[in-house]
Amino acid sequence: MKRILTILFLLIAFNSALFAKIILPSVFADNMVLQQNSTVAIWGWSDPGETVKIVAGWNSKDTIKVKADNSSKWITSIKTIAAGGPYSIRILGSSRVELKNVMLGEVWICSGQSNMEWSVNAKIINGEEEAAKANHPNIRIFHVQKIGAQYPQENCNATWTVCSPETMRSTSAIGYFFARELQQKLNVPVGIIVSAWGGTPAEVWIEKSRIEKNATLNAHKYNEKYDWWPGTPGTLYNSMIAPFVPYGIAGAIWYQGESNCNNHQIYSELMKTLIENWRADFKKEFPFYLVQIAPYTYGDKGTSEFVREQQELITRTVPNTGMIVISDLVDNVKDIHPRNKIDVGKRLANYALAETYKQNIGAYKSPAYQSMQLEKDKLRVSFSNVLTGLKSTGKTPAQFLIAGDDQKFVPATAKIEGSTVILSSKLVKTPVSVRFCFDDTSMPDVFSNEGLPLAPFRTDKW
Repeated sequence: MKRILTILFLLIAFNSALFAKIILPSVFADNMVLQQNSTVAIWGWSDPGETVKIVAGWNSKDTIKVKADNSSKWITSIKTIAAGGPYSIRILGSSRVELKNVMLGEVWICSGQSNMEWSVNAKIINGEEEAAKANHPNIRIFHVQKIGAQYPQENCNATWTVCSPETMRSTSAIGYFFARELQQKLNVPVGIIVSAWGGTPAEVWIEKSRIEKNATLNAHKYNEKYDWWPGTPGTLYNSMIAPFVPYGIAGAIWYQGESNCNNHQIYSELMKTLIENWRADFKKEFPFYLVQIAPYTYGDKGTSEFVREQQELITRTVPNTGMIVISDLVDNVKDIHPRNKIDVGKRLANYALAETYKQNIGAYKSPAYQSMQLEKDKLRVSFSNVLTGLKSTGKTPAQFLIAGDDQKFVPATAKIEGSTVILSSKLVKTPVSVRFCFDDTSMPDVFSNEGLPLAPFRTDKW
């Protein structure tokens, strides 16, 4: 009887300790970065009805109190100050949790498919040299494990790590190079939340109900099945985005689109829905910067030029978005994974530094088509985002095509004049349309004087 009573006592004590324990989602952990100069959400679980106290090290005189609801969850917010650290955060109830080595700085989501997911281990250019020197205590990485789910999850299998050669090697190379540029230029801690999965279409990163309620998106949603990712709408949103909603963030960078070539017609609408979805979740109209997909040999039925066109459309129709062009950063058009991830990360960082952080960094946008004017039998094409002029990598540009009303495109004779290009052909008496690198594989031969490639485009809708 004594032994039985002892066992019962231990079981009761164990269960009491279990139910009284404060539990936090994995995004709240040692080494994390919280968005500076902001009001950020913090949440977790404890006993139903229990009052939980939160004390942040940067303001230890201000105790935040919050009461758990009848499902044991509590959520509140804390105010952060300017970048700095390390700090601690104490969370007190009938048990106690202390988060250590917490930094205040800038937090960015890095998401998409394989080109965002790729790490140094994928043999990127200068990867080993970059990994060897990746000791950056003020860069923190939260790398979300690739797991799908049919319903929104409360947690994910990840933790914050301090950037070192080992942790850098196992995360997004683009995310790391982006973070490194921000950290060095802004001189603040930077945290990246890496949530990417190779081969995935945009649909799996969007809340399922948003796809189903949109007749166009639902009718034309991606429907191919592969072995390497779960392919239904919302599957990765549920398990790789929802678990850290509504963590305080500065913005998001996105590299995806290759897997939506087969339903490219709706890609801009898909991405508009995704951006609206995430902004509603994080309760912030945060900046969203994307990478235009690179040239690649998709085959006879390739349609990647239309995805690129849709990506450019996103930046014109969705506020606070931007796009970098990387069509010049390809070493092999038969490899869908360009090995130069350093310059991709830097271009994204420059865009963020200029637009989000208002830094004067010079040219950061690629030249883009603006307008055209017929001058006798020639077309004068004007471009935006040209600070000091255009240049060609060849004697004259060779990637322009022009056509008349017959819609037959032929190579154009091109001459650069400042921020414009004069186009003509003896085969086209009255040109009406221009195309530049508007196919799967063409790489640009026209750049701004600062070295950014002219974005691919077409002026027709044929």
